[in-house]
Amino acid sequence: MRLGIDWGGTKIEIIALSDAGAEMFRQRLDTPRDDYDGCLHAVRHLVEAAEQATAETGTLGLGIPGSLSPKTGLVKNANSTWMNGKPLDKDLQAVLGRPVRIQNDANCLAVSEATDGAGAGEHVVHAIIIGTGCGSGIAIDGKAHLGANGIGGEWGAITVPWLTAEEFPGPNSWIGHKGVIDRWCSGTGFQLDYKDRTGHLLKGHEIMALKRTGDETAVSVYEAYVSRLGRSLAMSANLLDPDVFVLGGGMSNIDELYDDLPAAMLPFIFSDTFETPIRKAVHGDSSGVRGAAWLWG
Repeated sequence: MRLGIDWGGTKIEIIALSDAGAEMFRQRLDTPRDDYDGCLHAVRHLVEAAEQATAETGTLGLGIPGSLSPKTGLVKNANSTWMNGKPLDKDLQAVLGRPVRIQNDANCLAVSEATDGAGAGEHVVHAIIIGTGCGSGIAIDGKAHLGANGIGGEWGAITVPWLTAEEFPGPNSWIGHKGVIDRWCSGTGFQLDYKDRTGHLLKGHEIMALKRTGDETAVSVYEAYVSRLGRSLAMSANLLDPDVFVLGGGMSNIDELYDDLPAAMLPFIFSDTFETPIRKAVHGDSSGVRGAAWLWG
């Protein structure tokens, strides 16, 4: 049995998979925000619940919204900032009494979808999370690409490319830079763009409902979002040239994106042809937690 945990900013979720990938158990808890020890205990509770329910003991993989530094072994670049600077693997091993494999959550998405999802059988999979934040992971032949410094795929920290004069320099982000992909191409960024224009903070699905009625502001916000995400994907296409893009996170459920993004990308693609597919994650918002379990594949 493989246990996978997705430690996100709003929820911590566990899944238990059989060797064949069948789901045996799943449960989620609200993330104890700004409470590192509380999060460690939430993980322990979930592991105990899974193993009691299945009467089995499993290996444990963990996806986090950051990464472990190869130099220090400490968490870095996590937008759940209270885990930054912590020896998470050692702390969890002490709490659970077993080794834990930890990866960036977007890398887990990439591994999951490359294993038995929208990128199955593809050589290079670039998986994009467009949810509360916006990050990405790269899987090559089903394995996560970490990079020499553990920052492979840290796409969200890059400034949206080909900024227009009206966009420059862009809004501030938690990363400390202006106009980055994480701030503008996330679901949060989509909502904040609408708020900046109207003064009202709506959920993404509420904005899309207005867009589908022809509301001018909602249409404009959506078109700006498609343009920024399309330019960001085009940059990846020019640099990485993956076999497939896979979208996960809440915004990936907007079906119009799959029709509209290719046209937004095309003017910025340095190629005479471009037919790389953009697909929705097969496992939806469970793909990250499944990928964490597959870290012991």
